[in-house]
Amino acid sequence: MVVMPGSVLVVDDDDGIRTSLRLALEDHGYKVLEAPDGETALDRMRTEPPDVVVLDLMLPGMDGFECCRQMRRSSDVPVLIISARGDSHDVVAGLEAGADDYIRKPFDIPELAARLRALRRRLRSVSDKPDELVAGDIVVHPDRGEVTVAGRPVHLTKTEFHLLYELASSPGRVFSRDMLLQRVWDYGYFGDARIVDVHIRRLRAKIEQDSSKPQRLITVRGFGYKLEP
Repeated sequence: MVVMPGSVLVVDDDDGIRTSLRLALEDHGYKVLEAPDGETALDRMRTEPPDVVVLDLMLPGMDGFECCRQMRRSSDVPVLIISARGDSHDVVAGLEAGADDYIRKPFDIPELAARLRALRRRLRSVSDKPDELVAGDIVVHPDRGEVTVAGRPVHLTKTEFHLLYELASSPGRVFSRDMLLQRVWDYGYFGDARIVDVHIRRLRAKIEQDSSKPQRLITVRGFGYKLEP
């Protein structure tokens, strides 16, 4: 599937980095919006919602973690976090805050562009699927992007929705982390499994009565995850 570039909001306090990213991403066909801090980014989100956000974690005032959390209160736009930090805990914290993916500085522009294309491509790839998927008391409507659990509507981010869709497409089947990375994040077999684990936790928090004792989305130790039929 060919996905045309859309608009991307680049949030970074370094003027030089924002300019470099703007010029490079414009060469890839994107319309680029800019914000030097979290507050400005949230304002841009309200006035001109982008198709995807590239968000630095190290921001003055409101840091990238809080900025991402506030974005998630009103939007399910895909968020790709970037960070120069070496601490892997920051990556997990960024994902827990609501980000969909991450990339470390320094990075190559072709890699960033590929990540952005993958974000947008996988979020559109459910359009040709069945009208309804059912797994136990979970009902997924791919065409409408809607989910109900025991008759209750549940709001998911686009990545959470795609993850649930893949699991609900074969209830009872065990999906390995590598398989989910390939199907949801378009990573093949070289991605970071922590991305899957964090999104599973986020998904459980929304579809389980008690996420610490999941009854619907089950861990199969040594293999991966499955959705109970």
